Amino acid sequence: MKKTLYRNLRRKIILATLAVALFPLILLGETIYYQFARVYTEKIEDQIKYRAEAAGNALEIFLKERTAILTTIVDTHTVEDLKQPAHLSHAFSVLNRRGDGLGLVDMGVIDETGQQVAYAGPYHLKGVNYFQQPWFNEVVTKGHYISDVFLGYRQTPHFIIAVRALDNGHNWILRATIDSDIFNQLVRTAQTGRSGDAYIINQAGIYQTQPRFDGAILGQSPLDPNRFAKGATCIETRGESATAAYYAGAWLKNNEWLLIISQDSRMENSDLTGTRQTEILIIALGFVAIIFTTLLTTQATVKRLQRVDAELNQANAQLMQSDKLAALGKMAAGIAHEINNPLAVIGEKAGWMQDLLEDEAFKNSPNFQEYQEAIDKIEQHVERARKITHNMLGFTRRMEPRQDDVDINAILMQTLELLGHQARLNEIELQPDLAPQLPIIASDQSQLQQVFLNLIGNAMDAISAAGRRDGCIRITTRRQDDQLCIEVHDNGPGIAKEHLRRVFDPFFTTKATGKGTGLGLSITHGIIEKLGGSITAASRPGQGTTFSVKLPVIVPDKK
Repeated sequence: MKKTLYRNLRRKIILATLAVALFPLILLGETIYYQFARVYTEKIEDQIKYRAEAAGNALEIFLKERTAILTTIVDTHTVEDLKQPAHLSHAFSVLNRRGDGLGLVDMGVIDETGQQVAYAGPYHLKGVNYFQQPWFNEVVTKGHYISDVFLGYRQTPHFIIAVRALDNGHNWILRATIDSDIFNQLVRTAQTGRSGDAYIINQAGIYQTQPRFDGAILGQSPLDPNRFAKGATCIETRGESATAAYYAGAWLKNNEWLLIISQDSRMENSDLTGTRQTEILIIALGFVAIIFTTLLTTQATVKRLQRVDAELNQANAQLMQSDKLAALGKMAAGIAHEINNPLAVIGEKAGWMQDLLEDEAFKNSPNFQEYQEAIDKIEQHVERARKITHNMLGFTRRMEPRQDDVDINAILMQTLELLGHQARLNEIELQPDLAPQLPIIASDQSQLQQVFLNLIGNAMDAISAAGRRDGCIRITTRRQDDQLCIEVHDNGPGIAKEHLRRVFDPFFTTKATGKGTGLGLSITHGIIEKLGGSITAASRPGQGTTFSVKLPVIVPDKK
């Protein structure tokens, strides 16, 4: 009957666990993937926009630097100087000898009629008239001008930078042609990957530089520049093959040129595809792990339920043991009360005898000192017997500690003296390492002695049970701020990790059956707590165990 019940329970647990675990796992995986894909796409767009913006800034600097150099020349030279071929050729050669290379093809001086009156460069363009060229009027009107790419007289794609100067009321122009190869090379540095491209188009969509793949310089671009806002913008387009591509644009030259950086989405999304495959693999492994864990957990749960009956029987046995201990405690209380009555009589008579010794006749007796010592012994042992009965009552009800003037080192030495014979029989060395000049504290001397007897006794039992012949128990004391620290360390077999956290639980013992009740450390823990201190245990299997007791430093009242 029970086997059938457990079998049905096992089946229900497995089905419920799998239904609850697997569906959220699938939903979570899809949600994470789509969120990651969205963030990843935004990251790609941001990277392309950043590259476009950075490359655009570099190109702007390229153009502004050369415009500034030409402006500096017209501001520092007269037209008469620059009209002389030697002066113009010297300035041209000096500029092209710069380490970074300005990329100037030629330079020319043009008067206000458009006539080129001086020229330095590889072509024979002196005397050419530029009055009808569109850029001529632009530079006269604006003071400086960067043209679009055009063919011109040399019938090769190029663009110019021209600046205007004023000499004796007459306008004249210094014009320079920029090397298209150097400019194109600068633009191409923004390309990335095997599918990336970088080029410039003007406001009409005409290529100003040579694209990497489709199109030619001065040809028409399929992109509409109006789709790109001012600053850096990124758009996504799809071609005839439904392949997506990212285009980032950055406007240059007072929004007359548009730098385009393109990237095939297949190259950029390769990592995303790998991430999706990895996610699928992880989810599949998760399925296997959940199923496997569910089976193991269910099996363990059912087995645990099958052990419940045995644990209940054990709990009943512990309750019976507790009842026995309670009965024993009541009997001990009765015995303690019965013993206290004759102890009171003995103490009273000893006091009466002490009063008799104060008589002058007894003081002159030759045996007076022996009488005095005998009475002191009687009073000492009466007090000791009272404390023993006091401790017996402590097993049966909670009792407030008695406040004595306690010397911790003295209590430990008395305890070691009591246990010395047993230690020698078991070939165990007791090593006290007591800090000198510890303060006297207000505490319960009898209960502390019980604590130390229990801790040292347990250490001796552990060493003896392990059969060691080189047993050693080290007892140390020290003061730490407002606490006294007492440590009892043995080189016994140690305590397993799973048992260490239960050593202070009532009825828990690792000793063999009949060797221990499991109450010693529990009572010890209760005594230390009532005295305002704390006790902890640390152990490593095979390296011994250390019990640490900390007591507050409470100064006794003056007596």
